[in-house]
Amino acid sequence: MAHDELFRNKKEMINDFDFGKDTAQVFDDMLNRSVPFYGEIQRMMAEMAGYFAVEQTNIYDLGCSTGETFLTLEPKVAPNVTFVGIDSSIEMLEKARKKFDEAKISHPYNLIHSDLNQGVNIDNASVVIMNLTLQFIRPLFREKLVRSIAQGINEGGCLIVVEKVLSPDSLINRLFIKLYYDLKKRSGYNDLEIKQKREALENVLIPYHYDENRLLLQTNGFKACECFFRWYNFCGIIAVK
Repeated sequence: MAHDELFRNKKEMINDFDFGKDTAQVFDDMLNRSVPFYGEIQRMMAEMAGYFAVEQTNIYDLGCSTGETFLTLEPKVAPNVTFVGIDSSIEMLEKARKKFDEAKISHPYNLIHSDLNQGVNIDNASVVIMNLTLQFIRPLFREKLVRSIAQGINEGGCLIVVEKVLSPDSLINRLFIKLYYDLKKRSGYNDLEIKQKREALENVLIPYHYDENRLLLQTNGFKACECFFRWYNFCGIIAVK
């Protein structure tokens, strides 16, 4: 696993964060060091997907990046379920294909290059996963995207969402962010790396409050909605159609 040092050296100008070649090379390390309890979140998503997955249906991972979630799901779901990964980064999809080949993944799969801001076609889905993806969709397009996901999920299927979230209280919000940066320091990132990545993400990652995300799901096709994971400013939500 390549070590993430994308923001270690001081940059004269901070460009918007992107998911291209450089990021794809270190993305797995970035997630493991930047997302609290990332391995446990993956395990929880796999358990829930295994419960909701139905034979002869599709499981979608929207913003699938390097395909790590599908590798975690593989032993948990029936073999005749098809994995469909969608991502806007060709480099991420190439990394996913390589990992699937090396792991000799047994499930049929389809990896699709597409920008979720432009919408998505979901068909015969029992499970849809958005792991740290919805926060990168422009707010203008989020409601339409969630509605189209709900329309493509079979009755009784689920959407699993993991997001950074804001607190409605400014003091608590600042505290949660500080504690998150403390975690990143424990993971080996220095102050310069944290500062430069924060600036790169400023116009790209736009989090909602937990209640806003819950309302977004409940008003666009999902009848049950519950938090399954919470760590300061990170939240996992499962919504059932």
